[in-house]
Amino acid sequence: MSTTSPTPVQPVDASRVAHIRNVAIIAHVDHGKTTLVDQLLKQSGMFRAGELEKLAGGQHDLIMDSNPLERERGITILSKNCAVSYAGADGVAYRINIIDTPGHADFGGEVERVLRMADGCLLLVDAYDGPMPQTKFVLGKALEAGLKPVVIVNKCDRPDARPSEVVDEVFDLLVDMGAEDHALDFPVIYCSGRDGWGTRDLAVKKPDMRDVFEAIIQQVPAPRGDRSRPLQVLITAIDYNEYVGRIGIGRVFNGSIRSGQQVAIIRRDGVTTSTSKVSQLLQFTGLKRQQVDAVDAGDLCAIVGLDRIDIGDTVADPENAVALPTVKVDEPTMTMLFRINDSPFAGQEGSQVTSRQIRERLENELERNVALRVTSGKTADEFMVSGRGVLSLGILIETMRREGFELSVGKPEVIIKHIDGVPHEPIEELVVDCPNTHLGPVMELIGMRKGEMKKMEPRGETVTHLVFEIPSRSLIGLRSRVLTATQGEAIMHHSFLRFMPVSGAIPHRSQGVLISLETAAVTTYALEQLADRGVMFVSPGDPVYMGQIVGEHNRDNDLTINVTRLKHLTNMRAASKEATVVLKAPRRITLEYALEYIEDDELVEVTPKSIRLRKKILDESMRKRADRQARDREEAAG
Repeated sequence: MSTTSPTPVQPVDASRVAHIRNVAIIAHVDHGKTTLVDQLLKQSGMFRAGELEKLAGGQHDLIMDSNPLERERGITILSKNCAVSYAGADGVAYRINIIDTPGHADFGGEVERVLRMADGCLLLVDAYDGPMPQTKFVLGKALEAGLKPVVIVNKCDRPDARPSEVVDEVFDLLVDMGAEDHALDFPVIYCSGRDGWGTRDLAVKKPDMRDVFEAIIQQVPAPRGDRSRPLQVLITAIDYNEYVGRIGIGRVFNGSIRSGQQVAIIRRDGVTTSTSKVSQLLQFTGLKRQQVDAVDAGDLCAIVGLDRIDIGDTVADPENAVALPTVKVDEPTMTMLFRINDSPFAGQEGSQVTSRQIRERLENELERNVALRVTSGKTADEFMVSGRGVLSLGILIETMRREGFELSVGKPEVIIKHIDGVPHEPIEELVVDCPNTHLGPVMELIGMRKGEMKKMEPRGETVTHLVFEIPSRSLIGLRSRVLTATQGEAIMHHSFLRFMPVSGAIPHRSQGVLISLETAAVTTYALEQLADRGVMFVSPGDPVYMGQIVGEHNRDNDLTINVTRLKHLTNMRAASKEATVVLKAPRRITLEYALEYIEDDELVEVTPKSIRLRKKILDESMRKRADRQARDREEAAG
């Protein structure tokens, strides 16, 4: 495997479009994928100084992460397309369509669709971390699609970089995944996306990313496509514009599509067909979409005006309508209850509060997110929403609350499949990079949740790399406990492996909760008196309601307390009147923490300004009655 000498340009057969390259960039979370794309855009020469920063909304980097949630979390959630023009060393002007893909397994629906648009991929790995679980997940999808990887070892400017060992680890990973010989003979480019340089030989440092561009041209096959054949366009993404409606984004596999022409739309089921007119045709140019008259085979495009176009549909010639293979997506592994917010504070912060509004929002999400499933709940106000993991469902909830929605969500539950009459549950590969000083507590925590260790190896002098196989349901609530046990220093990642027969019960939360008795404002006096009961989630002055969870009990049972109690006035002078009251800082509740924390009889109340924990049944006497009835049913069944 040579990494120093350039590979000659591959001969292109007549069925391929020589000047186009469609390349997807796949990598683990936080390995620098989006930063590298930004550098390729900047160095393409298509933008004036300062133009990219203006397109990025004033941000000087991470241009492709346009979603506010992506900027905050440092991850790519939605796939984006851009295109650059590059003059190759052979004198040909190439058009390179770059597709930025999600790196997290929970967004597998996005990954599946992206890879259908690409002919090759850049496999980006950190020069210290090497290939990680999400690298393995997305790479597996790329190999299934027959894409040959070009390996980019990024962050080679790190002082702890180990690029040679990382290249060996990539090779071993490809062998373990059963990659064919053509994929094992991969070229390697060493890069620093932050500093904007890339080179085939670390001993010869280059000033720019030209070696990356040349590797794309030489190693990524030109797209197959025949302009003379009947039209076939596969829709892989949906966008929406309030002026023109739904926009179908996809790749032209054969023929040419023209603005104003009549086309047939073959639905995802392969049976239903309708006709519609292309009112507008857009092509990707830089970060923008440019209106064009026609787009030929091998290129990507956005189509405006098609009636109810959907992901997985084929746009074809009405006189010779032949469907392309539709997009296959991994089945959901996690489900959650979504329902209206019926707490005493409902409607105070949000503008979207009814079940009809929530239903319409979830239906709109289904049109964009092929990995999501929505079914009706037990009542008209409830919906069961299924996805690939807690992260993807949490992103949906966070997006909805920012749009003004109020809702209550239940504890995430793993979807159980019945195979030959036997219940099976999803098993995940869990990777933990743990400080050596906290190794024992982490292994104990994971072992208690039926985690089986598969690998243990040192990463430097202070960190140990652990690999486990663990049931998906064991991961719910595990992250917060591992971070607590390691003082926030552990790094956890997981990805789906397979289904296995269900293996017994998983331990639940060991502590009970503290529940508010009254609906009023929290008082300093009450918190001072209750300080020895546990850890509080609220501060003085916060409004709370009866049945709201206001803290974690230091014992294993739930306790109803009065956090709104006022100090009674007397005519006696207190000796401690002038003393300053110092309270322990409350525990900050984030959405991810709340989803992992709650139990089956609890809900997370989500509003645009607040995240609260609550019991499903707010009234204490009714909760006790329900508990007694549940025990009676268990005794009768037992």
